[in-house]
Amino acid sequence: MTAGSTLTNGTTAEHELAALQREHGRPLFALLLRLCDGDRQRAEDLVQETLVRAWQHPEALRADDFESVRPWLMTVGRRLAIDARRARQARPAEVGDAVLENARVISDHAERAAAMLDVRQAVKTLTPEHREVLVLVYFQGASVAEAAETLGIPPGTVKSRAYYALRALRRVLPGYATDLR
Repeated sequence: MTAGSTLTNGTTAEHELAALQREHGRPLFALLLRLCDGDRQRAEDLVQETLVRAWQHPEALRADDFESVRPWLMTVGRRLAIDARRARQARPAEVGDAVLENARVISDHAERAAAMLDVRQAVKTLTPEHREVLVLVYFQGASVAEAAETLGIPPGTVKSRAYYALRALRRVLPGYATDLR
């Protein structure tokens, strides 16, 4: 189709668009395929969008300044490809199901919070002496010697109170027994 072709009622007739597709479709597709990094589906979509633009702007097809409409079609197609690439880059990358299946599972904070509440309730059931030792050694990270000095008791007593306190917690928290060893 050349620039001097007739247009019906100011719009491009359907048969003229088909002729435009036959004459310029392959070179346009080849250009867009390169610009789309080999993605055939995207290139086909862009060819269709380019032809829609030709249909929407029949005045560009009948300009007498050039012999062929191919440069106009190529320019429109190239600009559409650039716009499509920019739009894809502006969005976060899409992930498929395979990526989600292989994703690392992160523990649920609700379970951890519930476990902390259970342990706090269980610690309240201990005698004050056993509770003091557990708080110093296990929750505050003090060594046996530091706990003994803080409480003013021998290190052996700190060890035995910690042992009996943990044993009592195992009885109160049977589901957590592996965590307390």
